[in-house]
Amino acid sequence: MQILSIGNSFSQDAHRWLQKLAQAHGVEMELINLFVPGCSLEMHWNNVQSNEEAYDLEPNGNPCERKISILEALRLRAWDVITVQQVSSTSGIYESYEPYLSQLVDLVKKECPAAKLYFHQTWAYEADATHSSFVKYNRDQGEMYRRIKETSEIAAASIGAALIPAGEVIQTLRDTVPEFDYQNGGLSLCRDGFHLSLDYGRFAAAATWLRTIAGQEIAVAGFEDFDPALLQKIIQVVNAR
Repeated sequence: MQILSIGNSFSQDAHRWLQKLAQAHGVEMELINLFVPGCSLEMHWNNVQSNEEAYDLEPNGNPCERKISILEALRLRAWDVITVQQVSSTSGIYESYEPYLSQLVDLVKKECPAAKLYFHQTWAYEADATHSSFVKYNRDQGEMYRRIKETSEIAAASIGAALIPAGEVIQTLRDTVPEFDYQNGGLSLCRDGFHLSLDYGRFAAAATWLRTIAGQEIAVAGFEDFDPALLQKIIQVVNAR
């Protein structure tokens, strides 16, 4: 399964453990993430128009191999899956999506008509995040989550894409698993207030991607350094989707 993500650091988070988790489930995946920090849909479209080699080509959750343009990446392989997303800061503001989302997707469909399209739903910031864009959501995690959920569902439907509900899974873990109740002394699923934690946050995103794209229930293998009880709680939430 050949997967290309036109993304940023949030798809980088999702890719980190995805190939390893897929292999543990007998699913062969080859991943490429196109990385520019904080890259919005508007920036993606501007990069398409300039055909700039602006992106780090990140294979299988690993560091950059070389620079590449979006058009070259689309023509690099016969992609089975292509994912798109909005930058986290405006993921809950639909006015920031268009016309750039439609323009980008039109290009994707023209160049890769056989690829299945997915929209990656990002997650709300941590409750005490200091990110400057948190003010757009009144520094309220619940409000940010609700707006991202609503907006991402509209965006996915508008382009005929399936939704990868990473943001919903992260918020459900925060709200239902005591160990991840950060506001009451639990672990944060973010490492800096907005990017996912290197362990359980990234694992939850990878499990959500695998569950959504491969369509099978998640088990666990090969993650011996993680607390198995916490992994099981994450898996229960993901499989309930």
